[in-house]
Amino acid sequence: MQKLWILYFVVWLSCGLAWSQQQPTTLSPASPAKIYQVRKPSRDGIGKIYQGREIAQVMGHLGASWLERPEREREERTDLLLKALTLKPTDVVADIGAGTGFFTFLMAPELPKGKVLAVDIQPEMIAYLNQGKAKYKAANVEPVLGTESDPKLTAGSIDLAILIDAYHEFSYPREMMQHIASALKPGGRVALVEYRAEDPNVPIKELHKLSVAQATKEMKAAGLKLLKNDDRLPQQHIMFFGK
Repeated sequence: MQKLWILYFVVWLSCGLAWSQQQPTTLSPASPAKIYQVRKPSRDGIGKIYQGREIAQVMGHLGASWLERPEREREERTDLLLKALTLKPTDVVADIGAGTGFFTFLMAPELPKGKVLAVDIQPEMIAYLNQGKAKYKAANVEPVLGTESDPKLTAGSIDLAILIDAYHEFSYPREMMQHIASALKPGGRVALVEYRAEDPNVPIKELHKLSVAQATKEMKAAGLKLLKNDDRLPQQHIMFFGK
């Protein structure tokens, strides 16, 4: 009988140890279901909601001609944007959502001792970037194929990340911005260039605009704070964020 009780005790103790070992010791990160909500898509959206904003549909590589339209520099005053960035010759800049490289190849000559990491998630855009690199002999441009949730940047590697009319289309904005924030060097900045949602006269679809208040709220969730909002462009904000 005593042996039987000893056997019961050993089995009970073993089960208790096994159960205790299965208990999580750390909290798991928030699941996408808790970060995002889903509803019926609007005409220009994907039906995915982040921080109260419906994410816009992505412009695919078939819209490349619009990115390279002759009047773009005049309409968007990309010359003023380039000045606003106050680039240093040694800077490493990540152009997130680089597309065909319209702005990538404007920045490259300003960085003779630095480089531009031209990030896009579409292989077709990477092909455009490689063609542009050869055309402009831009040895300091490195095309990078990212994913919807990860720009594939090394931690602590960039001085500036610039996102031109791209952030509002990110399918996973929280994850993307967390990776971008991690990639910043000490003192690094994020420049978010978006059409002004506050201005009804800006002739852009509503989901393809972003207000300063909304952008600030979303960047805060990734550990970034608004440093400055520069409104020198005709229709777009240049919002600078940092840690």
